[in-house]
Amino acid sequence: MLRQTCTSWALPIIFAILVMLTSPFIVASQAAKLRRANSYQNIHLRADPPRQSDNYTQLVQWDNYTLFFNDQRMFLHSGEFHTFRLPVPDLWLDIFQKMVAAGQNGASIYIHWGVSNPSPGVIDFNDWRALQPIYDAAKQAGIFITLRPGPYINAETNAGGFALWATSQVAGTLRTNASDYHQAWIPYITGIAESVVENEVTNGGPILLLQIDNEYSQSALSGAYFEQLENAYRGSGVQIPLTYNDPGEGKSFVNGTGAVDIYGLDAYPNGFDCSNPHVWSPLPTDYHGYHETTDPSEPWYMPEFQGGSFDPWGGPGYDACETLTGPDFMNVFYKNNWAANVKLVSYYMTFGGTSWGGLPEPTVYSSYDYGAPIRETRALSDKYDELKRQGLFLRSSPDFYKTDWVGDTDTTMPGVTVNGSDVYVTLLRNPDTASGFYIARQVNTSSTEEITFRITVPTSAGTLSLPQEADSIALNGRQSKVIVTDYSYGAQSSVLYSTASILFAGTIGNRDVLFLYGDSDQSHEVSLTLSGNGDRANASVASFHSGAAATSSPVTISLLRGIKGAVPIWASDTQLVLFADPITAATFWAPVIPSSSATAFNNYWQFGSNETVLVGGPYLVRNASISSGHLALRGDLNQSVVLTVVAPEDVTSVSWNGADIAVLPQSKGILAANISTSISPESISVPELTGWKYADSLPEVSTNYSDADWVVANHTTTNISPAMLYGDGRVLFGCDYGYCENIVLWRGHFNGTGAETSVNLTITGGIGFAGSVWLNGRFLNSTWSVSGEQRTAVYTFPEDAIFISQENVITVVQDNSGNDEGDSAKSPRGISGFQLNSGNFTEWRVQGKFGGYNGYPDKVRGVLNEGGLYGERQGWHLPGYDTSNWTSRDLSEGLSGPGIGFFVTTFDLSIPQETDAMLSFHYDTSNQTYRALLYVNGWNYGKRVANMGPQTKFPVPPGILDYQGTNTVAVAVWALTDEPVSPTLKLVVEAVVEGGVGPIHANNPAWSPRDVA
Repeated sequence: MLRQTCTSWALPIIFAILVMLTSPFIVASQAAKLRRANSYQNIHLRADPPRQSDNYTQLVQWDNYTLFFNDQRMFLHSGEFHTFRLPVPDLWLDIFQKMVAAGQNGASIYIHWGVSNPSPGVIDFNDWRALQPIYDAAKQAGIFITLRPGPYINAETNAGGFALWATSQVAGTLRTNASDYHQAWIPYITGIAESVVENEVTNGGPILLLQIDNEYSQSALSGAYFEQLENAYRGSGVQIPLTYNDPGEGKSFVNGTGAVDIYGLDAYPNGFDCSNPHVWSPLPTDYHGYHETTDPSEPWYMPEFQGGSFDPWGGPGYDACETLTGPDFMNVFYKNNWAANVKLVSYYMTFGGTSWGGLPEPTVYSSYDYGAPIRETRALSDKYDELKRQGLFLRSSPDFYKTDWVGDTDTTMPGVTVNGSDVYVTLLRNPDTASGFYIARQVNTSSTEEITFRITVPTSAGTLSLPQEADSIALNGRQSKVIVTDYSYGAQSSVLYSTASILFAGTIGNRDVLFLYGDSDQSHEVSLTLSGNGDRANASVASFHSGAAATSSPVTISLLRGIKGAVPIWASDTQLVLFADPITAATFWAPVIPSSSATAFNNYWQFGSNETVLVGGPYLVRNASISSGHLALRGDLNQSVVLTVVAPEDVTSVSWNGADIAVLPQSKGILAANISTSISPESISVPELTGWKYADSLPEVSTNYSDADWVVANHTTTNISPAMLYGDGRVLFGCDYGYCENIVLWRGHFNGTGAETSVNLTITGGIGFAGSVWLNGRFLNSTWSVSGEQRTAVYTFPEDAIFISQENVITVVQDNSGNDEGDSAKSPRGISGFQLNSGNFTEWRVQGKFGGYNGYPDKVRGVLNEGGLYGERQGWHLPGYDTSNWTSRDLSEGLSGPGIGFFVTTFDLSIPQETDAMLSFHYDTSNQTYRALLYVNGWNYGKRVANMGPQTKFPVPPGILDYQGTNTVAVAVWALTDEPVSPTLKLVVEAVVEGGVGPIHANNPAWSPRDVA
């Protein structure tokens, strides 16, 4: 669902600004420069020297609290993004900019060994597999990278990211120090290391951390393997810290052989049951204790924390996964991590994308939306809003980076009393500044009821019972809050305490700016120093209880129930305090203003620039710059809005996406303007998909088909496990013959005697696979699986089907759903057992994608794009293939019975420049026994399994689609039974925004003749 910007508060803005000096109401966006650079750095410097990996970089260090970069503490607030699941390099900047806009300063990036090393000795970092464009886009956006190149990555991807050829060719145990496994991965890791050295932060690049393999357990063999990987990186000159991601509380690779510099734990505490999205698991309470007993001298790192969930075949779909891990989950579970003193965290996923082609492992389907904050279409969700509310708080709160875990409700918190049996509170305190952070959540975190409580806390003004002027603090169901005490911000301002949440705190121009927010159905209270000669909020919004303006004594302000929109609490020449409801707060952005003087990382918050502006209204603000009093903003709109800006005092003009806009300048650095757009999903026209051409794509079942050019399947040994179950000793696993992925065809020959009445076959393809069997052109039956790896069946021959004293052929079409992950990556895929009821097969032949993994011709789309269908081998799915002599046949006419047919059509798009239209292909939602491969401009962009589900919508990004040209769509329909099937397909505009990341280039090579039989 496309996130809508909130404008209910915006219309009064201009009027409010006009009367700002005499009226207590302001509804304005703000801008904030988060702290002067020298002030910020002084807070982060520590007296005791931090640790570093022996003999390596001085730039990245750490202690028991946080990482240090350039002698500044940092809270690593990261998110997972797999570029291989968005194979359009021009769009990687789009994702990075959206992450930075949400307050994230890190991106965790898997690199996929299997797509980068498609065959032995071939390293392919070209096109969408290129590494440098990842690093360049990250640097441009201002985000650090944690690189996770495997060789094993898991990620619900085929074989967990292993090169598929290695699962067949390596005899030794994968993920050990076996010599042939080492020889398999060393060229790939060497190539990775070479790219890292040139792009790590020590050389001004964005790569901050590098992870060794992924999710393993420590043993003599795995420890030696990790040591080999570490030596390969260090031997290539990599200087940044090496990290690890433990899949459970196993304490692996903390010490001993293979131990890394910084240990991390991953956690998915709410599980993966999207079918019950409102059922929560208990909140973990052992994280802090686990860290203290595992690696207390290192910062508490979570390289993967649940940001969503995968969805299996037959699941409810990713909207349910978004609900399971929604904003309420983030509010409670993420802040619970903060309560455990976690200071490095990455959410898996921030953007999921698409497991196109042969990328998925068997349990998942084509979409990898993951219910992430940035959806598969690249639209922003309600989860994104919560990510931003948390991200901007973390960015604004350097005192939070160094905190001691003092205690919680179950332990002693000196001077702290919690009045309320239903609330659980943890106290963190900065030992240098005494800033306190009280993280409160319900004891029953699954409760949807509201509770109230009071808390007595020590402050610099003495022990206080909070709130002072109201009855209690409220927690709605499935909600968590951070109550701060002695919180300093800006150049000279401080908050004695606040029960309202902090969105933003810092300095903009000559003003200290504080932006608070809280639910409109609750009251909130803040006590803070006010400075300057300013204006207070109207008594119907806020009540001032003590102190006076222009005094150093804290003023206690009660924020009343019912506040919606952005309301000024205090506005002076030196200070601005705003309050908003959470929805309004999420419509504000704080883009970094790049430094004009920094020599490196000039657009990185904290490490190159501490200047920002606050902008309210737009769907997205991507970046901003200030020059000679002009503020240039770039971003996206999904509707007309009132743009409100808090900027330095010298800013008098504003442009939006390069066009000057008429602003209404006011005193105290407030600017307002209307920006209009006529953009909407209805404003974008897409054609109906008509003019389909059809051709049969299964000639292999006919009696006169020749498979003479196919590979003879005559191996008698295999490294794949488990091996053949039964037969005559011949191995029928596709990868042993170069065909490791997608659809593979088999033909078994035997001489007919008349005694043959059936064949027993075990077809193994992984969960979600299918297989169809023919004898001499006559359909016998199909099999498929929602849960098992394989199916064994007896296929009975029709009475008159055998050719006596002649050659007979069994044809098997087998859909490979990918290799399993982990220790089962050497997965059997093919025919695990074969036996005629009488006699033996004389020969088996096999055919997969054209050229196999050694000789496939489509180097741009890569090794996982195609399978072995006749139409795929011929290139029918590619743009430019001549279908003029094909039969005209609408896709909805489908197939009358079992078989496979190719449907191809073309259509034109003319989507305006600077318009980001999010398009999807929608199939029918009926339960029919067909499978369909969707090819868009030659890219295998999704598999529809109509009798298993759940996916019927297939988002396809620009760059795969040509938004200003002719597009080719091909659908390979596989009917599995004797029943007719009639698929339908339409192109749908899911959402549209005006703006976008810039020009998106298509790289869709056209058809050229193939030397095929």
